[in-house]
Amino acid sequence: MRCQLQTLARIVSVARTPAGGRRRSSKAVSRLMSTKSTGLMFQLKVNPLTGNSEWVVIEEEVDAISPKPTLATTSYLDMLNDAPRNRAYRNAIDRTVSKQCHVLDIGSGTGLLSMMAARAMGIDDLSECSKSKGMVTACESYLLMVKLMKKVLRANNMDRKIRVLNKRSDELKVGVDIASRADVLVSEILDSELLGEGLIPSLQHAHDKLLVENYRTVPYRASTYGQLVESTYLWKLHDLFNNEANLIDGIHLVPKGKECILRVKPQQFAMHCDAMGEEIRLYLSSCQNLSKFLSLTFGNGQTVTDKPRWVLQLDEEGEIFYSTSPKWINNPLSKNGLPSSYPCDCSSTSVGTRDWCDHWKQCVWFSKGKGLPVYKDGDVCMDATHTETSISYEFEAQSQRSEVYHLEVSTQDSHIQDSHINLSPERIAIYGDSHWRLAILKALNSALQKKDSPLCVIADDSIFLTISVAHLSKTSHIIALFPGLREKGSQYLQAVADENGYSMDRIEVITTRKQQWTMNDTHQKKVDLLIAEPFYFGAEGMLPWHNLQFWSKRTMLDSILSEDVCIMPCKGILKACAMSLPDLWRSRRSLENIEGFDHTMVNSTLGACGGLSSSSESPCLPFFIWQCGEIKKLSDTYTIMEFDLLKPLSSCHGKAELSMHLLIHRPVNFRSHNDSLDDIKNEYIGF
Repeated sequence: MRCQLQTLARIVSVARTPAGGRRRSSKAVSRLMSTKSTGLMFQLKVNPLTGNSEWVVIEEEVDAISPKPTLATTSYLDMLNDAPRNRAYRNAIDRTVSKQCHVLDIGSGTGLLSMMAARAMGIDDLSECSKSKGMVTACESYLLMVKLMKKVLRANNMDRKIRVLNKRSDELKVGVDIASRADVLVSEILDSELLGEGLIPSLQHAHDKLLVENYRTVPYRASTYGQLVESTYLWKLHDLFNNEANLIDGIHLVPKGKECILRVKPQQFAMHCDAMGEEIRLYLSSCQNLSKFLSLTFGNGQTVTDKPRWVLQLDEEGEIFYSTSPKWINNPLSKNGLPSSYPCDCSSTSVGTRDWCDHWKQCVWFSKGKGLPVYKDGDVCMDATHTETSISYEFEAQSQRSEVYHLEVSTQDSHIQDSHINLSPERIAIYGDSHWRLAILKALNSALQKKDSPLCVIADDSIFLTISVAHLSKTSHIIALFPGLREKGSQYLQAVADENGYSMDRIEVITTRKQQWTMNDTHQKKVDLLIAEPFYFGAEGMLPWHNLQFWSKRTMLDSILSEDVCIMPCKGILKACAMSLPDLWRSRRSLENIEGFDHTMVNSTLGACGGLSSSSESPCLPFFIWQCGEIKKLSDTYTIMEFDLLKPLSSCHGKAELSMHLLIHRPVNFRSHNDSLDDIKNEYIGF
């Protein structure tokens, strides 16, 4: 009983993206921007209590004695802690840069690859550099990273051996920025999907404008692989439609026929999925497109998910490789005519033994809507499409049942394309949790029974609370602030109104931000019910106490709240426990010597953990622990702070001291800072 999976690849032309920069993590709370004309660096800071944001000038120099962890939310630290990656690049550069030449490094970061190239050529002094003696040009567009790179180069006596350019690579001109075309290109502008950092346009521009005719590159080639997998856990975090089908509470966030109205953004997951068949190569380098057939065997009734990853061939000879394969996958290289061992790893380990990391993960692509069921003797067609910066996948089962399904999805997509909302998988899981929904609905029903024609204000982006109040109380009037969703939230509520038994004439969505509210904004009526989950759209990567934005909203509305107003939630509780996270720790630990180059000076700026001076402190960063590899709870959960949301926000100070009894029988003390709520507005709390 076998079936075929067909892959089709085609190129779609899109505008080029900036080249020579570096990745930033999706966990980041703030964004960085620099101006070319003034050289100033700006940071977009978000006030977690108000949700307001502003651009501020960064005055910090990376040469400061105790620099702040400005780059803690990027993936530089995890990448530099990836020993197999560093070793692979070193071996490949040593093999490729075997004589005096001009080396160009695009997206240099801390300058690690540039230093490897300079060492391989034995360059002595930049002032004496020429093509006959060898030269290295490092190109980095990110100003703050350029400052940090120069600090690393000075510490390793490389500052007079490498020329640093603070530009995008597609801004470089031969004869202006660089003296001559380069003989060798080294780069690491790759993301988990391979193309997301502008690999194709960057290499194409370099090929056309910056490199000699017979140039060499490190890495030499990349191949993308895909495999059908089954993961019950991940699907529950994606499939709200089927989760709701088992509930009887009458709330339909994803009604039948509108399965795509709530979508999950394409995510990267470093975790285990069960393979449904052998994997295939989908895409080779940046100029070849392959169509291949694969025979698969699988059982009935399963749902199709694709798990793409890539293999990097760093040398022209095909002996040095790096792969983003998870530990459980079989080695594909021998099946494709490639060596099965990896010289980049001291133990010559195969592709299947790579350690967990946070910068290059396996990506999971789900079939649309309610999923695509597969059956024995059935064929599944996967259409793999890539642009210059991304790869996407579509599935279709070649049976009468699945063909109907595919047409239904296409039709309903056209009807709801303006009203769909992208949510995180964690939010989808919460909305599909029967216990959570029951608790919320029970509390709402109790509050609404005491009110006659109540005015209810939804103080966050909760579509669930808005629909629930409209469904439970036919006489209520609802004002939804929707600070993140805005008009998109209004369109969604309109699209699911009929299935949830309410009319939009009872719901008012605020599409503009207000700094102060009066009775004119509530039609001269006091607020009877003020509620939130709290959930703020687009802020999923923020720290838990940033949800105190609800407290700020409650304070802003204080003058228009009725005397017997019901406020939900009424209290915020900050809890903590000791955890063992060895995989995450390895990716965030302090740097020392990386392939012979000192990197200790970057630890504070990159937000490293452990081994720091007493004047430096590791940042507090948000991670979902289910994506952090190996985890283990080491203590009971303790309450750190409580916040009374029934009272308006006011300046106060708190101090918590506790002794945690670890389950490994080692006591440890944790003490919080003497922080005021004013401090919480702009800084993280450390424990």
